[in-house]
Amino acid sequence: VASPRHASENGGLDGAGVRMATRFEDEGKTAVAVFREKQPLGLIAMRDEPRADAAEAVAQLKRLGVAPMILTGDNPRTAAAIAGRLGLEFQADLMPEDKLRAIREMSADGGVMMIGDGINDAPALKQASVGVAMGSGTDVALETADAAILRDRVTDIPGKIRLARGAMANIRQNVTIALGLKAVFLVTSVIGVTGLWIAILADTGATVLVTLNALRLLQFNP
Repeated sequence: VASPRHASENGGLDGAGVRMATRFEDEGKTAVAVFREKQPLGLIAMRDEPRADAAEAVAQLKRLGVAPMILTGDNPRTAAAIAGRLGLEFQADLMPEDKLRAIREMSADGGVMMIGDGINDAPALKQASVGVAMGSGTDVALETADAAILRDRVTDIPGKIRLARGAMANIRQNVTIALGLKAVFLVTSVIGVTGLWIAILADTGATVLVTLNALRLLQFNP
């Protein structure tokens, strides 16, 4: 059992078999050649179907200003067929070290989130700014990643990004509220407009306001 290219190079697949394998790959399938002692026995065509919500997840990511890309070990024709259906860019024929190099190159331009589920994805998951493993993935991927999509829904990925952005916005609001109130009452206390106890109560009030503002995240619907 081998790839059509390997089988062809070793005399286990003739020209007709190579053409059939190419046709399968153009349809987005991965072709596997079966041969014994250089005698071809057949071709097996397999295809990973995109998840039902993959197209919606890609659309949401693009609306968020994220540029999604497929990094795959599949051959270029198979990758092009799947990427074309989803409107994605792709890099194909990648070994684990190739995925790692691709993540490093993209990281030079900013933060990178890597989503994977296989053993081959583990190095890239570790290298990425944020590594996310699918819940149905291998134990190695789950242990290496920073986070996991437990419900196995691809649309949870843009949801995580929206939640992270919402949390950062909330943090900035809280810092502004806390420092703003402290600055106001520091000045008014120094010039004698408010007393010390008013300033202390205002500081406590700022803590309450910040806490209540942070609790709004519990109602956040990504």
